[in-house]
Amino acid sequence: MANRPLPLAAWLLAATLVALILGSALTLAVRADHFTLRPAEWSALRFTVIQAACSAALSGLLAIPLARALARRHFPGRGLAITLLGAPFLLPVVVAVLGILSVYGKTGIATLAMTALHLPAPSIFGLQGVLLTNVFFNLPLCTRILLNGWQAIPTERFRLAETLALPPSARFRHLELHMLRETLPGAVVTVFLLCLTSFVVALTFGGGPRATTLELAIYQALRFDFDLGRAALLACLQFALCALTVTLAARLIRPAGFGTGLDRALPIAAPNGMIQDTAVITLALTFLLLPLAMVIRDGAAGLITLPSPIWQAALRSVLMALTSALLATTAALTLTVAVAAHAKGSSLIEAAAMLPMAASGLVLGTGIFLILQPFTQPQTLALPITILVNAAMALPILYRLLLPETRALQRDYARLSTTLNLHGLPLLRHVTLPRLARPLGLGTGIAAALSMGDLGVVALFAGSDNATLPLMISRLSGAYRLQQAASASLLLVALSFSLFALFDRIGRHAAP
Repeated sequence: MANRPLPLAAWLLAATLVALILGSALTLAVRADHFTLRPAEWSALRFTVIQAACSAALSGLLAIPLARALARRHFPGRGLAITLLGAPFLLPVVVAVLGILSVYGKTGIATLAMTALHLPAPSIFGLQGVLLTNVFFNLPLCTRILLNGWQAIPTERFRLAETLALPPSARFRHLELHMLRETLPGAVVTVFLLCLTSFVVALTFGGGPRATTLELAIYQALRFDFDLGRAALLACLQFALCALTVTLAARLIRPAGFGTGLDRALPIAAPNGMIQDTAVITLALTFLLLPLAMVIRDGAAGLITLPSPIWQAALRSVLMALTSALLATTAALTLTVAVAAHAKGSSLIEAAAMLPMAASGLVLGTGIFLILQPFTQPQTLALPITILVNAAMALPILYRLLLPETRALQRDYARLSTTLNLHGLPLLRHVTLPRLARPLGLGTGIAAALSMGDLGVVALFAGSDNATLPLMISRLSGAYRLQQAASASLLLVALSFSLFALFDRIGRHAAP
């Protein structure tokens, strides 16, 4: 199967992705009425870079002691604690924002506690609120990346350091610091890219003249000012920033190169620092799980009394999430199978699969808006456009999840399949799908959960008759109907995690 011509479906899919991303970028460049930044645009650009850089730096620095503590300590519930680190990644942004407001807002429990202790309580709005929320989302991601780095250091290296009686400082300098130099830059740049495109966070905690990001400025230019030229210019800036960051991330993510060990899961010897590690893990889990607990507490009471429009929006969101996840999964499977065959031109297919990382969902939606605007009312196509953009944005995640497993499948079963003349649908049914069931289930679950919580593209297009559940929550909180917003948020959390668990369970049970 190796070196066969790439299937036509892979070429068509790659061409569609290139046309969608680069076509939107070209449309933005053409529609930009000027390329001179005004003071407000310079301010938005400056704040975007500052908040993303500070958020990435804070997430990376805080992740070092947390990942180190988790790597050094083996305790009952450690696996559950590591699993819970993934909760903020799957938590819809609009829900997390409400949970953070319940903890750190004007009437939040943290603010009330500080007031009772006669301590000054800083405002949650502005740069500090944006940083707090970005760290909430990205600290777990940085921690998991660094934890994988620590676990990649062969245990034999630590045993050798113990045999040589190296002090903790020398052990850190010769082993752990080397790993951090290789792993931390890539993690920080990845978080920087994610923070560049944080729309809901800036919409809730920013919005003032000094706290407006490019994403928020694009939204304001389209929804309130209907200044297409300014929106196109800002979207071009955002696209350039994301593309530059993706290129930088590809250069910085490198293997640590420690060599191989015996792959024995032995605890890292760390007789000192037990109290510090325990405190770090406890504080981190409290910081990450308390907002979710507040959402559950605030929303449980009014869940069954939610009005019918919210339930209709929930059904709409579920259908959109399922459609978007299945589209992304089908596309990712098609591309990975083509690339894994090592056929001529597979590098072009791989580049097309990763291209959506260079554009945020809001930038992509803005480009589509400008393309459709001369021909039809984009609002009439709100749901199909949202599904398409969500599928495109989830594609790189699914692609990276599937590619290693698909290459292993190609290596282990290609010759046998050729010998048995097994191809097409029989090959897909009896070999490909069963062997890729686990990553397919996990990736589809992630894509569905992310699509359920999306409040980027739909905020541009949707009206009152086709609002999704995240958009309804945003409108309820904006109208100070906080009890209904909390209950709808709990419903959104339940649906997001249920979709993720459903697809992940299907994948695990379908695996041989």
